[in-house]
Amino acid sequence: MSVFANHSFANQRALIRVDFNVPIKKGTITDDTRIRAALPTIRKVIADGGSVVLMSHWGRPLKDIEKKPELTLADFSLQPVATHLATLLGTPVQFSADCISDDASQKAAALQPGQVLLLENLRYYKQEEKGDRDFAEKLSKLGDVYVNDAFGTAHRAHASTAVIAAFFPGDKKMFGLLMEGEVRAAEEVMHNNRKPFTAIIGGAKVSDKILIIENLLEKATDIIIGGGMAYTFFKAQGGHIGNSLCEDDRLDMAIELLAKAQAKGVCIHLPADSILADKFAADAATSSSLSNEIPAGWMGLDIGQMAITQFSKIVSESKTILWNGPMGVFEMEKFQHGTKAIAEAVVAATANGAFSLVGGGDSVAAVNKFHLADKVSYVSTGGGAMLEFFEGKELPGISAIKNG
Repeated sequence: MSVFANHSFANQRALIRVDFNVPIKKGTITDDTRIRAALPTIRKVIADGGSVVLMSHWGRPLKDIEKKPELTLADFSLQPVATHLATLLGTPVQFSADCISDDASQKAAALQPGQVLLLENLRYYKQEEKGDRDFAEKLSKLGDVYVNDAFGTAHRAHASTAVIAAFFPGDKKMFGLLMEGEVRAAEEVMHNNRKPFTAIIGGAKVSDKILIIENLLEKATDIIIGGGMAYTFFKAQGGHIGNSLCEDDRLDMAIELLAKAQAKGVCIHLPADSILADKFAADAATSSSLSNEIPAGWMGLDIGQMAITQFSKIVSESKTILWNGPMGVFEMEKFQHGTKAIAEAVVAATANGAFSLVGGGDSVAAVNKFHLADKVSYVSTGGGAMLEFFEGKELPGISAIKNG
């Protein structure tokens, strides 16, 4: 039983750090996935007979206003979230227009069991991102128990995610259900994995994924590399990649990674063939070739059928699977086949008993696009946080609870 699930919040005020940094256009929330992800934690506190004070950031108000003086703090308000959350919860959600004002203190103190208060955007104050101790202490007075349920911000040493925990005793600070699930899934992959362990790494740039690949060389048995980053490896080995994406300043590093993998007995798999385009556009003419024999004037935008067969076989034999990054430009219909096929291979392996974790914005977008999110073991909500976890970094938001 988890610490959170075991805790009774009866007559306690839970101060919960959530990640409500959701897309809002003209006052309307266009994707409420992160809000829905926090509902089980909020509902548990309410069901216990406790009250809830929610705090979150939204955007980068102070930095954006500096760049665009026509913007005001009101453009970054969480008020629309309070309205939407009330609909999802089926109960009123109070709102305080300042997270550390007398109004916030009074509304928090007056909360009755079952009531919910959302504080205004934490980033109205520069002290939040600076990890200011006094600011964290003021926030801490709004609750009896501190609950961090914002995995998406766990890699930030901000006042509300890391510093605030110091103001609560060990039995009064804990992860929420979402955060617990994220940490458990990430640790399952990195520390409790069953072999064969396959990491599927995609995306545009090798430079974005160097640290994660290097760390995975200590853990994985197989690393599949797809997406634009694969062509840097092919060029580094003397292949012809036409107009495909390539980081010419990373060619030596690509060779080094391949050598390190070989020394450690880790198999790095590159796509044997590619689907080509004559331009980066949805209406491009298409062709195919071996990935290291791409003609001039053409670029690889997806993995080909040989690569799909090759990668799917590796995935099917895996017991642990981490997927971070697509195999191609899956947003365009002509170049989505590789990413979809790998998603289906991960689903099949999961049904066969493998543990699969999908994380990183594009991978998550892909499994959602193909309606497969509920068929893998876990889909992470924290892009940057998950990436840093798999790079082997300590996340301040996690260590503040675990080591506090």
